[in-house]
Amino acid sequence: MPEETDLGSRRFSRYSWGVLAYTVLVIAWGAFVRASGSGAGCGEHWPLCNGVVVPRSPGLETIVELSHRLTSGLTLIAVAIMVIWAFRKFPKGHALRQGSVLTGIFLVLEAAVGAGLVLAALVKDNASILRAVVISAHLLNTFLLVGSMTYVAWYATRGRSSRFRVTIRGWQVPTVLVGLVLFMIVGSSGAIVALGDTLFPTATLTEGLAQDFSPTAHFLIRLRIVHPILAMLTSAYWLVVSTLLRNLSPNKTVVRLSTMAAGAVVFQVLFGCVNLVLLAPTWIQLAHLIVADLTWVILMILSLEVLHPEEN
Repeated sequence: MPEETDLGSRRFSRYSWGVLAYTVLVIAWGAFVRASGSGAGCGEHWPLCNGVVVPRSPGLETIVELSHRLTSGLTLIAVAIMVIWAFRKFPKGHALRQGSVLTGIFLVLEAAVGAGLVLAALVKDNASILRAVVISAHLLNTFLLVGSMTYVAWYATRGRSSRFRVTIRGWQVPTVLVGLVLFMIVGSSGAIVALGDTLFPTATLTEGLAQDFSPTAHFLIRLRIVHPILAMLTSAYWLVVSTLLRNLSPNKTVVRLSTMAAGAVVFQVLFGCVNLVLLAPTWIQLAHLIVADLTWVILMILSLEVLHPEEN
């Protein structure tokens, strides 16, 4: 029986998509922890919360932080099941074994960085350069985590067994790789901007723009202008790449994904503009992050098809 019609493979595919969707929600909840200033809800303790397993009469900040730790813990369990399932279901050298292991590695790194933020007190009102660097690195790893999960889910859906490897074919490979790197850089700059918006909120758009160009403003405020510029340039880049792939690629899957990618990029830009005009309220920040993650998933699928074409 072909692998793509195998019942166990279909179940694994549905499970991997479910884990990916759940992880995106956990990521958004983590952003809410930062936006609400609840990162210090458990003090400088990890994995314990304020020195105990279950705090008595916890405050709101503690509940928010502890709930994020619990939901993150469920992600660890879900990914562990994915890894075990992949190794039991698929043979040595299979793509889904590779992708599951990568997912596990990036998830452990994600947990380690999150723990480091708490233990080093890089939470709540901390506005240091170190915190900006760490949360930027944190989001980079988040993209790699979501990317590896997308790899697993997409390859399971397509029934592909050949392990991922970049196949050099003309201009498409370097073009797509540059686009992925640019998107991750934009995301990292967005994490810094979100931190600045949380720590240094503004009352009006005019006031915010004046602060952005003030030489005496905090570095987090002066960096806010960088993100929209990078986002617009990267979006324009992906729109050009999507158009070229849609018009020049003989692969019908790539053509469809290119159209989806262009639409997602445009929608993300519009969402970013709304976020800017409304002065980045928490709910818009979370929605903006979710849309960014979904856009990244689409770009990853498109890139997988370009970088590692399906063998005939």
